[in-house]
Amino acid sequence: MKTIAQTQAEILALKKERDVCILAHSYQAREIVEVADFTGDSYALSVFAANAPNSVFIMCGVRFMAETVKILSPHKRVYLANPDAGCPMAEQMDRELITAVKAQMPDYTTVAYINTTAELKTVCDVCVTSSSAVQIVNAIDNDKILFIPDCNLGDYVAKQLPQKQFKLLQGGCPIHAAVKKSELLAMKKRYPQAVVAVHPECTPDVVALADYVGSTSGIMERAKSGSEREYIIGTELSIAEHLQYICPDKRFYGLSKKLLCENMKITTLPDVLNVLLGVGGEEIVLPEDTIRDARRCIDEMIRLGG
Repeated sequence: MKTIAQTQAEILALKKERDVCILAHSYQAREIVEVADFTGDSYALSVFAANAPNSVFIMCGVRFMAETVKILSPHKRVYLANPDAGCPMAEQMDRELITAVKAQMPDYTTVAYINTTAELKTVCDVCVTSSSAVQIVNAIDNDKILFIPDCNLGDYVAKQLPQKQFKLLQGGCPIHAAVKKSELLAMKKRYPQAVVAVHPECTPDVVALADYVGSTSGIMERAKSGSEREYIIGTELSIAEHLQYICPDKRFYGLSKKLLCENMKITTLPDVLNVLLGVGGEEIVLPEDTIRDARRCIDEMIRLGG
């Protein structure tokens, strides 16, 4: 029987021998983060891959993240460590639905959260991340915005930009949306000195009670740089765990036990090893026209966010 440390050592040796780069989303388990070459949010992972010299990448995350890496680096080989790792939010809306909605709202600019499939991105005008959404939507030369798929993130952006008119569809992250205002109030009562930092994918009533609202990377940076000693973390539970390792002199409390993404947690250390051994994972293959058309909205995000 192998230990975690032995499996990690085998992974580290194989990835060096085969010049493979391992990418891990911040929601991955600690033992996977420890063997990754880069850990971050979905867009940061893609940018890192595009600039890295490696020709083969293993994505420890969910499918749309691996697709985004492939879109930005079509000449590189990209593997999803666990083929069953999907994203309920990314899969909620398809190209046919949004094409029909766009036909009814021809004067709206369609803004797609990066948490969407490659196919859906092909019919969108610009992509955004949770950290760049406000800046990019503000820079769009149109006051009418169709924001998909997360209505909670869309509501947050709309409140920051009251000069624009937003159309939101019912969709979003079922994990973040499951957290109740009552849970946050109970945590604030239990830890009255703690800073409350939440993701904008949470519902508006939860977001309204937060001291800080931001992306996963933003939440981590706020917690690491803050002088406060206690933090209530309103995003996937792994972030509170990672922060506890990074900042052992502080205390981090997960806002709710509901904040556990089964799709992120489905990837295991043996999954990563099996990809390196050539007996696991799934290589991401996208049609050339999908890559070309999906790339447009990502390039527009880079242009407006630059």
